[in-house]
Amino acid sequence: MQKQDLRLIFMGTPDFAVPALQALLTHGYNVVAVITAPDKPAGRGLKLLHSPVKEVALQHSIPVLQPTNLKDQAFQEELRSFNATLQVIVAFRMLPEAVWNMPPMGSLNIHGSLLPHYRGAAPINWALINGDKETGVTSFFLRHEIDTGDIILQKKVAIAPEDNFGTLYEKLKHAGAELLVETIDAVVDERTQPYPQPQAKEPLRMAPKIFKETCRIDLTKSAIDVHNFVRGLSPYPAAWLELEGKTFKIFKGSVVPAHSLKIPGTYDTDNKTYLHLQCGEDSAYTVEELQMEGKKRMSLQDFLRGFTFTHAV
Repeated sequence: MQKQDLRLIFMGTPDFAVPALQALLTHGYNVVAVITAPDKPAGRGLKLLHSPVKEVALQHSIPVLQPTNLKDQAFQEELRSFNATLQVIVAFRMLPEAVWNMPPMGSLNIHGSLLPHYRGAAPINWALINGDKETGVTSFFLRHEIDTGDIILQKKVAIAPEDNFGTLYEKLKHAGAELLVETIDAVVDERTQPYPQPQAKEPLRMAPKIFKETCRIDLTKSAIDVHNFVRGLSPYPAAWLELEGKTFKIFKGSVVPAHSLKIPGTYDTDNKTYLHLQCGEDSAYTVEELQMEGKKRMSLQDFLRGFTFTHAV
């Protein structure tokens, strides 16, 4: 196949997908249409905002489709009219078979993990929460079961001790863009040999969607588990807990030696320089950045200049 014969449709919405779309355009691939989420009202004026992917598409005069229902026949007919050879999906919704199976070469997805581990909606978060030292990105062809299709290529990415969700997200979105170009280059040159996802030798680590209650900090766990939990949810959606009847989001902290055998869930502070949370396994976690409900995010020391904990032990 010649590069100019490939007609691509790109599906994606958030900024995670932007480098992937930009990489395709930079490398001269023919993106004939972009599918993204409908515009959403935001801000005090509820002005309709374009998705980050739509912004790139408009800059390059690429037709944009924004269906509310992917099973809608009118949308599917319009999609079919572009005569795509292949569809590329990066950070988009689940697709009905009539959509992902439409092009002759099918649809490929870029996923933010080393499949088969971390199938699901939140692979970056869960890799950090579980304390992994390595993750990566995978290109694979879609099939019925989510994130189970045949693997095309993978790229490993190290997780640094200082990484949180925000920094690892940035690493993986650029690694995904590089992997996408490598994948489509291989497709064009007929160098692809997709293979079934391997049977894991250990229980699969999954990546279910994260909800508010998922983000509650459990201080019966060890301090290192709490530390990884905070990293995996920082800066968004943020781990949280309740102290003295108020909700606090915790963005950063570290493990410290426990001062004594206190009950998990208790805390101590000098109300000037430190706030230690007693965790399980006789360990402790010290808070470094936090946000009290209704207030802005700040360092612990700045926060303690205007707030006093009264029930620390």
